[in-house]
Amino acid sequence: MFNKLYNKTLQLADRPHALTTLAIISFIESSFFPIPPDILLIPMVLAAPTRAWKIAFVCTLSSVLGGLFGYYIGYALFDVVGQPLLEFYGYEEKFSAFTAKYNEWGAWIVAFFGLTPFPYKVITIASGVTQLSLPTFILASVISRAVRFFLVAALLRKYGEPIKAFIEKRLGLLTTLFFIILFGGFMALKYL
Repeated sequence: MFNKLYNKTLQLADRPHALTTLAIISFIESSFFPIPPDILLIPMVLAAPTRAWKIAFVCTLSSVLGGLFGYYIGYALFDVVGQPLLEFYGYEEKFSAFTAKYNEWGAWIVAFFGLTPFPYKVITIASGVTQLSLPTFILASVISRAVRFFLVAALLRKYGEPIKAFIEKRLGLLTTLFFIILFGGFMALKYL
């Protein structure tokens, strides 16, 4: 099953709508979707390494624009949309403690967590709720998301074939590990 999905994703990498799909996933992941865009970014760069920079750029731009939507959710729609999303993901208790120090360290928080697998949507919504300076939010988001996605693209472009062979040989194991790490990250957030 995973081999089929992986091969399909590699085939889609050369099609015109692949970047659009990546842009949509990157956008919604930054505001409400739980799966990171890396799940498409990695196979797309492996399938088309000469387009690595374009793929990383689209992923970065869409992620930052989605982050602005997440900021808007926190700023204007928190009671209607943001609070239920936080409750859905089980972040409401931690969110209160998190926002207390947020404005003091907001730019660094956005920059740091924008680089990590931590759910970026929590950061974008928190930035809106605490009304972090919008230019600060945008700058920190652009820097952190660009570093993250361009670094992945650069590594895959440089070491693509050996990594591609490794992934194809161990796809089932890697997929299982990915979901264990993703689930573990969500569980760890409940206890922070």
